[in-house]
Amino acid sequence: MTRRIGELDPDYSDPTAVPLPWNAIDQLLREAQLFWLSTVRPDGRPHVTPLIAIWLDDALYFSTGPTERKHRNLMANPWCALTTGCNDLFDGVDLVVEGMATGVTSDPDLRLLAGAFESKYGDDWHFEVRDGAFHHPGGGSALVRRVEPVKVLAFGKGPYSQTRWLFAAP
Repeated sequence: MTRRIGELDPDYSDPTAVPLPWNAIDQLLREAQLFWLSTVRPDGRPHVTPLIAIWLDDALYFSTGPTERKHRNLMANPWCALTTGCNDLFDGVDLVVEGMATGVTSDPDLRLLAGAFESKYGDDWHFEVRDGAFHHPGGGSALVRRVEPVKVLAFGKGPYSQTRWLFAAP
């Protein structure tokens, strides 16, 4: 992913605002505990659900069960958005990551990701890896998806700002 200097949108930014630096956005994505995944149902209606995710090697990773609505939506249309931030009107940064969700099935990659999930979220998020998927010790499997950003938006509050980064489509 080629990093660019973020472009500030003057129509949605305070006159005193400056573009937020990418290193700050990178840190916020790594530290965020909760994300909201937005997908589109086959009939065109939106679907939004909270989930945990890992920001690693310039991509977001999350898991989904093979029968879950988000998985079925992504199979029909892999384009999605993940959002994170805070519910404070005057402080913090809200982020939107837009991209295409692709499957991760390589057991070595999945083992690395399983360790990252457990390291970030604790023992409750321990996964065994086999057959191209995460498996919960008590049963059940989860497929892993990777979202490499095509666009990242950062909405600063205090002063208000909208910074945008564009990346090459996958």
